[in-house]
Amino acid sequence: MSLLNEEIREQVKQELADLAGPVKMAMFTQEFECQFCAETRQLAEEVAELSDQITVEVYDFVADEEKAEELSIDKIPAIAVIGAEDYGVRYYGIPSGYEFSSLLHAIKMVAAGKPELSEDTLEVLTGLDEPVHFQVFVTPTCPYCPQSVILAHQMAVASPMVRADMVEAQEFPHLSQKYQVMGVPRTVINETAHLEGAAPEAMVLEKLQEALA
Repeated sequence: MSLLNEEIREQVKQELADLAGPVKMAMFTQEFECQFCAETRQLAEEVAELSDQITVEVYDFVADEEKAEELSIDKIPAIAVIGAEDYGVRYYGIPSGYEFSSLLHAIKMVAAGKPELSEDTLEVLTGLDEPVHFQVFVTPTCPYCPQSVILAHQMAVASPMVRADMVEAQEFPHLSQKYQVMGVPRTVINETAHLEGAAPEAMVLEKLQEALA
């Protein structure tokens, strides 16, 4: 049974009609599929069917251990959204509900390779000399979460030093507990700095600099 109905399929097809370049979604699952692994794979495949610029490669998290390490995939279900290069744009857990819009945005952004960020932010990001890891905890029913995910993904596209993960909080309860996720979105930067809510770009940049201090 299709996850996307005909109306949504048509909307997605229009949304992805003018992709600036090819996009690959590397999807990681395993033989005995985890909760939402099958649905995540199906969602990626259904989206790919709607554009001749999008391909899906499905990997087994255990059997394809080298590929998982190459892409720094450490849990499943996972999708790495890759354009002309791997910008570090990751989804852990199914990007459903409100997060489906952030997946479409990520596809378009990595296809173009151009983030929509202020000059101040771009200046800081291009000057980074140590790694930055964003983890944005979300739930599919949170209308404010995509804003935080998209911003983190834009920063990843802007700098090879940045990796940005969407993490579906309910699918990874051990991480939600570890990072004290009481509400979403919650953005964790390099384990040390965190933000509650859909913070504006300037505030996220400030927290990034705090994480590196």
